[in-house]
Amino acid sequence: MFRRLIAFVVLGWVLGFAWFATTLPQPAADEPSDAVVVLTGGTGRIERGLEVLSRGWARKLLVSGVDRDVKPHEFARGYRVRASRMACCVTLGYQAVDTRSNAVETAQWLAREKVKVVRLVTNDWHMRRARMELSRTAPAGVTIIADAVPSQPSLGTLLREYNKLLARAVLGAVSGN
Repeated sequence: MFRRLIAFVVLGWVLGFAWFATTLPQPAADEPSDAVVVLTGGTGRIERGLEVLSRGWARKLLVSGVDRDVKPHEFARGYRVRASRMACCVTLGYQAVDTRSNAVETAQWLAREKVKVVRLVTNDWHMRRARMELSRTAPAGVTIIADAVPSQPSLGTLLREYNKLLARAVLGAVSGN
C-alpha cells in the first residue's frame, strides 16, 4: 500500500511538472490596466514594463525589488526613461528581496495607488508562483493580468521553480494563506 501511494505521488509530480514545463504562461494582449508591476530579476522584464507604459496600456509602473544602490537617475539613464516619465509614472520599490516580499511590496503600492487592474510582468517560468503570491496579498477586488516575458529556462530552473510553486501552494493551503 505504501509503495503504491509513493508511486502515485511520484506520478502526480511528474505529470504536474510536464504540464508546468510545457504550458508556460505567455505575454498578455494589449488590454489596458491601471498599472503595471515588474518584478526584478530576469532579462527583459523591465523593458516589457516600460513598453507597456509607453504604449499606454498602463498609466503607472512599479518596479519591485530594485537594488538599494540603484538611484532613480541611474535607472532612468540605464533604461532611457525621460525625467518627466520617471516623475509622473515610475516608482522604484526597494523593499522586496524575493517573490513573497515582491507581493507584499506590490500589494501595499496597489492599495496606495488605488489600482483595480494590474498587469504583472515577470518571466514565463516565474509567473505562476508570482501571481499566486500576489493574489494572496493584493487588496480585494484587484484583477491581475499575467504578462509573461518569454525565456529559454534551463531544466534546472524549471525544476526549482516547479518545486517552489508546489511548496508555496502546500504551505499556503496549510496556513490558510
